[in-house]
Amino acid sequence: MTMTLPYHRVNVLTGTKAARIIEDPSEYAHLIKRASRPLLVLGPRILTMSLGERLLAEYAVEIAKAADIPICATAHTQKKLLELGVQPASNYDLIEIINHLKDPEWRGVKKEGNHDLVIFLGVRTDLGEQGLSTLKHFAPHLKTMTLCKYYYPNASYSLPNFRKDEQWKEFLDKLIENLKTKEA
Repeated sequence: MTMTLPYHRVNVLTGTKAARIIEDPSEYAHLIKRASRPLLVLGPRILTMSLGERLLAEYAVEIAKAADIPICATAHTQKKLLELGVQPASNYDLIEIINHLKDPEWRGVKKEGNHDLVIFLGVRTDLGEQGLSTLKHFAPHLKTMTLCKYYYPNASYSLPNFRKDEQWKEFLDKLIENLKTKEA
């Protein structure tokens, strides 16, 4: 078995707590379905990255709809989400949402209580890794998950490094399919 390295080599962990790498979309779907109050945080890369003929933003919207997850739009993603027929539950700067998530007393984007699972997609890798490190150390009340094609060691759950976009696309397609099934 080979070791999965993070995109930024400086983030190779020397501590004991590293992300659990999950390659099975049904297991990822199960973890998302089990969450009481998940949140999908979308970064600006959803606007520029494509998988096949579909923009990553379209995958993000389909994931949110399939699992009934509120969306936090960061940067300038809200306009595209509105074009795709989705009203984000909130619009924060990435640092701002991370600061809110650290607070166990925060009421969440829907004012129903803090989130227990935060899923990141389309965030710049360096900024995402540092944000995940902050949450790992200062928000023990939450689990974090990434849907990006790179391994993030500071997340609770991360995908492996997908060398080809086709692998990542296949994972996301199967994740959406699994999220649409009724079993939790």
